[in-house]
Amino acid sequence: MNLKKINQFIVISIAVLAAFATIYGIFSNQAINKNQTFTSIHGEIITLYGKGLYHNESLAMAAQVKAQDWVTLLIAIPFLLFALHLSNNGSLIGKFFLTGTLAYFLYSYATYCFVAMYNRFFLIFILLMGLAFYGFIINFTSFDLTKVNNYFSKIPARKYLGYSTILLGCLIAIMWLGRIFPSLSGEIPDTLEHYTTLPIQALDLAIVVPASIISGILLLQKKPLGSLLTPIIIIKGITLLLAIDAMALAMLVAGAAISVSELVIFPALTILFSFNLYLMLQPLKSQKSI
Repeated sequence: MNLKKINQFIVISIAVLAAFATIYGIFSNQAINKNQTFTSIHGEIITLYGKGLYHNESLAMAAQVKAQDWVTLLIAIPFLLFALHLSNNGSLIGKFFLTGTLAYFLYSYATYCFVAMYNRFFLIFILLMGLAFYGFIINFTSFDLTKVNNYFSKIPARKYLGYSTILLGCLIAIMWLGRIFPSLSGEIPDTLEHYTTLPIQALDLAIVVPASIISGILLLQKKPLGSLLTPIIIIKGITLLLAIDAMALAMLVAGAAISVSELVIFPALTILFSFNLYLMLQPLKSQKSI
């Protein structure tokens, strides 16, 4: 089996498994331990969602994961298959779309593995995370950096894209550090609830923030790696930000606590990155794969 067929198998497997997992997660609403409350080790009273696959999650977390399931089902999966079709037809845009969307699936199911409470779909989440990881590696290493850089040299707004990608990393860092710093004096973060730590913030501060800042700097320096990383971050960012926007809306509907800064920053970043994607596609939309 050649690499192209392996890649196609991985992507289709992700689409099928993610569709199954999200549909079950969304529509499994049987009451199990509804309205159960308990006191966390930090003294916080937690009300569990109590229904379906996510019955052991808090009300806030259940609202978030179900909202992300909707975004994955209605947007990410169709977009993944569309990107695979474009990539198989030799489109450079398709390769960017595919790699960026695989990054979304990798990040998303890493959080399902390490953030969500254990449930019967744990092995499926592991499989999705693993498939997305290897799919991302296969596609990321398939680019010719020199030719990608040549394509990006045709984008008039290259400097703007570089600076805005750096800005993304800085904004995320400021927002998450603002949540974490008070805990240095012994204060417990409001969003910790009955969970053990803050994996989302760990992933963002350790990987997403440095990747955004480094890719922006490399793009400004006209380095090939910056030309590759930036579009992947933009595409992954848009898909993930749409999920975060849906999570925020779901939390508001559920009456869960959410900070005003997050309600402002994330939708603003969604608009910013959608505009960046528009700029990125202008010189590339008629180009073929390298």
